[in-house]
Amino acid sequence: MSPMEEHSNQYAEAAVPQTMQETGAEERDPESIALHQPLLLKRNRTLSSTPLAMVGAKVSHIESLDYEINENDLFMHDWRSRTKVQVLQYVFLKWILAFLVGLLTGIIATLINLATENIAGYKLLAAVSFIEKERYLMGFIFIAGVNLLLTASASVLCVCFAPTAAGPGIPEIKAYLNGVDTPNMFGATIMIVKIFGSIGAVSAGLDLGKEGPLVHIGSCIASLLGQGGPDNYRIKWGWLRYFNNDCDQRDIITCGAASGVCAAFRAPVGGVLFALEEVATWWRSALLWRTFFSTAIVVVVLRAFIQICNSGECGLFGKGGLIMFDVSTVTVTYHAWDIIPVAVIGIIGGVWGSMYNYLLDKILRLYSLINQKGKVHKLLLSLTVSLFTSACLYGLPFLVECTPCNSSLSESVCPTNEGSGNYKKFNCPDGHYNDLATLLLATNDDAVRNIFSTNTSAEYRPLSLLIFFVLYCILGLFTLGIAVPSGLFLPIILMGSAYGRLLGIAMQSYTSIDQGLFAVLGAASLMAGSMRMTISLCVIFLELTNNLLLLPITMIVLLISKTVGDSFNPSIYEIILHLKGLPFLEAHPEPWMRNLTVGELADAKPPVVTLRGIEKVDRIVEVLRNTTHNGFPVVEEVVPPMGLAVGATEVHGLILRAHLVQVLKKKWFLREKRRTEEWEVREKFTSVELVEREAKIEEVAVTRDEMEMYVDLHPLTNRTPYTVMEGMSVAKAMVLFRQVGLRHLLIVPKYEASGVSIAIILVLLNTMHLLMRVKTYLPMSIFIPSTEHSW
Repeated sequence: MSPMEEHSNQYAEAAVPQTMQETGAEERDPESIALHQPLLLKRNRTLSSTPLAMVGAKVSHIESLDYEINENDLFMHDWRSRTKVQVLQYVFLKWILAFLVGLLTGIIATLINLATENIAGYKLLAAVSFIEKERYLMGFIFIAGVNLLLTASASVLCVCFAPTAAGPGIPEIKAYLNGVDTPNMFGATIMIVKIFGSIGAVSAGLDLGKEGPLVHIGSCIASLLGQGGPDNYRIKWGWLRYFNNDCDQRDIITCGAASGVCAAFRAPVGGVLFALEEVATWWRSALLWRTFFSTAIVVVVLRAFIQICNSGECGLFGKGGLIMFDVSTVTVTYHAWDIIPVAVIGIIGGVWGSMYNYLLDKILRLYSLINQKGKVHKLLLSLTVSLFTSACLYGLPFLVECTPCNSSLSESVCPTNEGSGNYKKFNCPDGHYNDLATLLLATNDDAVRNIFSTNTSAEYRPLSLLIFFVLYCILGLFTLGIAVPSGLFLPIILMGSAYGRLLGIAMQSYTSIDQGLFAVLGAASLMAGSMRMTISLCVIFLELTNNLLLLPITMIVLLISKTVGDSFNPSIYEIILHLKGLPFLEAHPEPWMRNLTVGELADAKPPVVTLRGIEKVDRIVEVLRNTTHNGFPVVEEVVPPMGLAVGATEVHGLILRAHLVQVLKKKWFLREKRRTEEWEVREKFTSVELVEREAKIEEVAVTRDEMEMYVDLHPLTNRTPYTVMEGMSVAKAMVLFRQVGLRHLLIVPKYEASGVSIAIILVLLNTMHLLMRVKTYLPMSIFIPSTEHSW
């Protein structure tokens, strides 16, 4: 038996009262147990086995983030010694980082827009030139070949260099801001692959958008700025080290996520609300200001580039302004009976959104089985989807009849084969246009503009809209899981706008609402039915369409769609989180958690490993090598006050694994067993160094002689961990974890007595600042489960 096991068994044996060990002892009334017996054994066991069986059912081996403020001696000295100038410098640098995040996100988003619009635009113009010459087969070969090449480039980047760059990236950001250390998500390689991969995938005409990748790119920019660059090439500026902690990284990544949404939709307020409603778990007013500042910088950058591009210096990009899908030219008039079609759109959005989530869940599970077979299968899957997409986009317009142009339109407007426009000639004779080609053979943004177009009630026929809707439903389901950067916003907008416009045609004799506005409402309803967002979506659509009169009916549609969708299944991002195996603390606890107390939860777990205030080096090394715990209680025997049982111990606090590794790495050892002076600690460590957690125990070498030395853990121990009573329900504890941002929680019994145990749960998120030093004098039998999440 190892010394660590012997140490744990000593505490386990100490927790068993002597009266329970006596053979033949009479069964006692639970309420008559003596005071010196453990309270945890006194608890009435009325709980069924089902809730306890659920504990640990969703275990993940992904580590949590250390958001906790460790109020050890070094932190307190650093806090007391800070001058006003240093505090102002720290705050000023936060705003500088927020400015740089907005600036770089705006520049990169503009470059992505320029590249995708020009590559896709010139590709479509070349394909149309073959059609005008009636070389239809060559046109298909050209457009399919270019799309395959673009898809292959994007897929190879993801498969070979950055597998985590595939997909939207928003679920991973959501998990990170919830407190999970999502691996390999914010590096420089990820960002570069995301940029060029999204350009290739969107330009290839795949049914995906660049909105999700832009959110991920903004988060990558924020993370790289906060830590001073990539891991291997970090800038060693002294002031940057103050941001090399999980708490500040969380704040700056939140700014990056909001900036990405703003860059995608040119919606600064919508970006802030998206970060608040969808991705961020922890929020405060100071973060709100910096996030809004970042999105304001993004808008300024986008506006500056749009002004330059309007002069014609950006190729096919530049027609338009800051409003992407302007529908302000139409007057919105609606009456009381218009609530019926609006409610119908909301119900359809909720039902189809939940159905879309269900089907997408099944397809993503199938794709995961294919992707597990290797890189070649990932690449072949991407190319297959690309070829199918090209065949549909190019071939389906041949199936519909040509529509004669309205006599009120000039020949320069209808028909046209230019890069943008509502009336694509395609294969039609002069004076006619192909309405399905107008939607399919266009860039993603142009397709949305065309289907959102107002005062065009006779432009699209129901059959063409139905084909468009069915096609994009199929493409939206089969495109998301391939190995390329992809966004969910645009496919859902196109699907929703199609059935919205169909409903507008069906009810045009009963309502005065324009068909283009029906398309806007349909897109909003499907996004709310699938993503389950309301406030941020409402503001984003207002900023997209520039029509404030849509606000009342948009709010109604979003509320109905979300309510209907929530009655069937969770949001699409929650489904992806579950499929990726990322732990996530939900906003609302499960019902069974009300029937389970934290004390009972502690009973269901193995005993914890503790350390003494002055511990031998070999004991620390053994604990670090044989456990995966993130924190260890520091306890030591004390001379008990009058009336307290002999053998009481002091809970000195909690010490993190990263701090123990730092101690071993710096070889801060003592030859004799003694307490250190304050100056000795400051001579060896700084509060900034203790924030870093890159070092691992496997990288530290300790000699045989050093194993016999001692370490004083008192100066590095967090003396103010959060503490709750053992009778607290797991549901209430979970709310505390999420709202306050905890990772460690001490569980204490209802009274002090010999043998009564304290338990501790290691969960995720940061511990908020406490103002008082707390000491608990209790005999110890302590329990700590591992850092793996089991909620």
